[in-house]
Amino acid sequence: MHKTFLIKIIPPSGYSVYRLALTRRHLAMLGSFMLIGLLAAAGLHSYQLHQAETNVRALQALMAEQQTKLQSIDKQADALANQLKAVQKENAEIKTLIGADRGGKKQHAFVAAPDAVPHADFASVQARLRSLARASNATRVDAQRMQQLAVRVLNLQRLASIARERMIASIPSINPVGGAIAAGFGWRTNPWPEFHKGLDLEANYGDMVRAAAAGTVASAGWDGGYGNKVDIDHGNGYHTWYCHLSRMAVTPGQRVTKGAPIAYVGSTGESTGPHLHYQVMYAGAAIDPQPFLNGVPEKVMATLADPSNG
Repeated sequence: MHKTFLIKIIPPSGYSVYRLALTRRHLAMLGSFMLIGLLAAAGLHSYQLHQAETNVRALQALMAEQQTKLQSIDKQADALANQLKAVQKENAEIKTLIGADRGGKKQHAFVAAPDAVPHADFASVQARLRSLARASNATRVDAQRMQQLAVRVLNLQRLASIARERMIASIPSINPVGGAIAAGFGWRTNPWPEFHKGLDLEANYGDMVRAAAAGTVASAGWDGGYGNKVDIDHGNGYHTWYCHLSRMAVTPGQRVTKGAPIAYVGSTGESTGPHLHYQVMYAGAAIDPQPFLNGVPEKVMATLADPSNG
């Protein structure tokens, strides 16, 4: 007979007694089951711990990657902020150059965010990007407005420059034949006493005569002692006369540009030989043409508006 162990179970409220007989074999089997259960529980717990450690390491790697990306984004935001600040500085300089900031409210320039920090969090980077977006949009709107103003200002300056160039082109400023002065402006006794109202310029018979400035031919024909004469009206109070011509190459009402051929040197009228009598009239009175032979006189240029100061 195998040795048997008895286990009695007595309920607290009854008179029945339950008996459980266990042999050593039963106890060994029970112990084995308990050991297997404990080993299984320990294995499951170890597996769960390993999985938890793996998840923690994965989360740590993900957090490190996200932190690296945040730092990279923050550095890019810092570079963008510096670029934006440079653009705004350039815009301010352009405003000053074109005069767009005159009489207006001074705008505060966007101040770039501080340098990227090693532990930039998502909220601070997100707030910084929102701030950059607002500043970038404001700069874009300001740049569009300034572009429109710049185009308008440049167009006005260009128009003023063109008007000034036309004004200069219509002021006598070249020697019509390129010859030296044979007789000056003022009183003279040779060939007879008189007030000489122009310049006698040395030239050969048939040499080409060119317009000293742009204008419209007021007359082209015989004029007494002046012989064949061309009168050009420059539309600004100035007239230029070209006298003693052999023949004319223009007709009244014709528009001519500065330096355009208008006639040929001769010796008609009260002339003692081939030359060009060149006379400059301003507001109906004869003035000395000599200052006008090599460009517009400085005192005349000083009276013209400068578009760069507009």
